Amino acid sequence: MKYKRILLKLSGEALMGDRQYGIDPSRLAEYADEIKEIHDKGVEIAIVIGGGNIFRGVAGASNGMDRVQGDYMGMLATIINGMALQGALEDKGMLTRLQTALKIEAIAEPYIKRRAVRHLEKGRIVIFGAGTGNPYFTTDTAAVLRGVEIHADVILKGTRVDGIYTSDPEKDPTATKFDYISFEDVLKKGLNVMDTTAFTLSQENKLPILVFDMNKKGNLIKICEGENIGTVVNI
Repeated sequence: MKYKRILLKLSGEALMGDRQYGIDPSRLAEYADEIKEIHDKGVEIAIVIGGGNIFRGVAGASNGMDRVQGDYMGMLATIINGMALQGALEDKGMLTRLQTALKIEAIAEPYIKRRAVRHLEKGRIVIFGAGTGNPYFTTDTAAVLRGVEIHADVILKGTRVDGIYTSDPEKDPTATKFDYISFEDVLKKGLNVMDTTAFTLSQENKLPILVFDMNKKGNLIKICEGENIGTVVNI
């Protein structure tokens, strides 16, 4: 396998499937099947999920809510998604651990870097919830931060689009896809890959980001086997 240890970043919206909000159990089961494929091949897997299918702090703030309060609500949404994914993975026979940046001992371990790494070494899938535990930081930033801390080989960002394009391919039919692009070129061209904090953290720590379509069956295993899927951002 090309990658020994990965950090998989999923958006909360991805869990909605065709619904308007919430969690689609069939989509969860599909993701669990994809993750099981690479787990069975010996890949060590850590996961960060967003909470946009339940609540988004920025959206709350735009409607007059206190931003800090809204962000904490968003963190709790990521824990709900983490619990849902944990259940789906365990239904397929995988061992998991949910670690959160906010202490909720009844349902999850507090995030401890050494413990997370030990779980990965033992073949358990580790799901990181509650982002970084701080308001004003996105789950993209949490994904890169955790990826750096656990010494992941790559950040795999699963989206609805099959890579990075010159412009939004859903709006611009003339948009062309990059197979490979440097961090510097992403910034020069003003492409939207991750928020600036997350992207800069990844660049400074030389941690590559691979953007791919998570909803296409088989993509995850193909990436881990070294096939040219999606777009790689690297130094």
